[in-house]
Amino acid sequence: MRQNHPQQESQRSGSIDLTSSEVHAQDNRSSELSQICDNLNEEGRKYMDASDFKRARRQAGLSQQKAAAELGVSQSYLSMLENGQRALSGELARRMVRVYKLSPASLPPSTQRWLPKRVRPGRLATNLAGLGYPGFAYLRKRGPRVYPGEVLLTALSQESLEARQFEALPWLMLRYWNLDQDWLVEQAKLHDLQNRLGFVVSLARKAGGRAGSLNPPRNEALKALESTLRRSLLAREEGFGKLTRNVAEHNWLKKHRSRAARDWHVLTNWRPEALRYVP
Repeated sequence: MRQNHPQQESQRSGSIDLTSSEVHAQDNRSSELSQICDNLNEEGRKYMDASDFKRARRQAGLSQQKAAAELGVSQSYLSMLENGQRALSGELARRMVRVYKLSPASLPPSTQRWLPKRVRPGRLATNLAGLGYPGFAYLRKRGPRVYPGEVLLTALSQESLEARQFEALPWLMLRYWNLDQDWLVEQAKLHDLQNRLGFVVSLARKAGGRAGSLNPPRNEALKALESTLRRSLLAREEGFGKLTRNVAEHNWLKKHRSRAARDWHVLTNWRPEALRYVP
């Protein structure tokens, strides 16, 4: 995959640039409700259960009757769910995240054994838009809410990844830094994606520092994730997508890549200062 300069590629991509105030407003649209998810992680719990969704419903200002109608279940069934008398299915949890406007990081992965698959660039862009990425804001209404870790791994596993889609990955890591790291690392290692993931995490952490976003818990979490991934670093050199077969391009990337790219054995010229969106 030929890698153009990230800033040049972004200019040709046709993605919509938002003002800083618009980006800030989008990132904080549901901050009060999403704080519930952050609090759960601080308590050592990975995902929300039925009682947590009950609290989220109340904070969203929804009566049990109105919430049940929007979720497509009866009020009595929702009552039993909230009282732990019925199991909470993954599908209903996803509906609750949408109706209560919660962070997708509160969702469990759709499967404990993630498998790489090829997806169309448009599908990947739609998933990123559904997670709130400003660069694909024009697709926001079409995008489903998918577990962020699955979107991240799917992007990293593609044979060919557009520059504007790669640019979304550090944003994704910064926005959803509190996702299940154990699951993410396990799946990355199973499919030899730890070098690519490690580089994205490093890029995200440095971009967050450059933007002056003071978020000590996020910074510590990303540092810990980097450290964990580094213990399983692969010796081989690789690119994002297919390694270039053009010798001149290969040599240019190897010479001009950043120190982080060298440390993670990846051929890319992406740097923190080239990223347009940093939450």
